[in-house]
Amino acid sequence: MELIEHLQMANWPRGGACAAMAYVIGCFTTGYYLVRVRTGQDVREIGSGSAGARNVGRILGKPGFFITVLGDFAKGYLAVLLAYKLAGNDPFCAALAVIGVVAGHLWPVQLRFHGGKGVVTSMAALLAFDYWVAFTTAALFAVIFIFARKTLLPAMFAFICLPCTCWFFTHNDVATCAMTALAAAILFAHRKNLAEEFGTLKSEHRKI
Repeated sequence: MELIEHLQMANWPRGGACAAMAYVIGCFTTGYYLVRVRTGQDVREIGSGSAGARNVGRILGKPGFFITVLGDFAKGYLAVLLAYKLAGNDPFCAALAVIGVVAGHLWPVQLRFHGGKGVVTSMAALLAFDYWVAFTTAALFAVIFIFARKTLLPAMFAFICLPCTCWFFTHNDVATCAMTALAAAILFAHRKNLAEEFGTLKSEHRKI
């Protein structure tokens, strides 16, 4: 009941405006435009088909990788920071901005809804939203990475834990719902990578 009451009391017009603003910012897909300017190619037609930093790095090397990371991080942080400023530090509007900027990165309208995978932009948006949530999510990834020596599964596990992490630090049910949606979007964006990863793990298990 508390969640319903909070949703009813929320300033939806202002929250919607913040989400729309964040979506527009998120649509600036750094990797796509960087590769297009440097080579004239569409990065989504090369390698993994993603406009993310790793795929850009395959084409432009380390400089391209780091520029893409910086651009994707900057837009995620900026979108949520602006939402806080424009909405008077309203966490509801900031949470919607987190969803908006990541949605813009994953599904940019000008690129026919085919963008990147959203991890860097998500972490930047989380850092602006609540640094404790961001640091804890990063720490979960780091701890599992130390043992697994893989990046995909630890990262996805950290995002699966994101709703619990958000609730622990904020006790905000609306924000927790937003973080649940964010986690679902990231997992959906990585569905093919997860299928390949689990397929590899099964093959390795059979060899043992």
